[in-house]
Amino acid sequence: MNIATRCLVVCARAYQWVLSPLFPPSCRFEPTCSAYAVEALGRHGALRGSWLTLRRLVRCNPWGSAGYDPVPSPDSAPARTPSCCAGHRR
Repeated sequence: MNIATRCLVVCARAYQWVLSPLFPPSCRFEPTCSAYAVEALGRHGALRGSWLTLRRLVRCNPWGSAGYDPVPSPDSAPARTPSCCAGHRR
């Protein structure tokens, strides 16, 4: 893991150890949002892991869905086509 990823994982772990015990359990998903963040950062790195975590936090609300929501595998990432070649025909 690079330094940015490590810093973000430390922040998520600090939340788990310091702040989370102060609040009643309220996460609608399994694994919890903080556990999801640690796993997403470990699997995908700082940038994509942060994006996946942010998307998850937005979905974790009283009107959102609930249930099992695993971190996607790195293999399931969308294929990246260079923007200069997308849609061009020869």
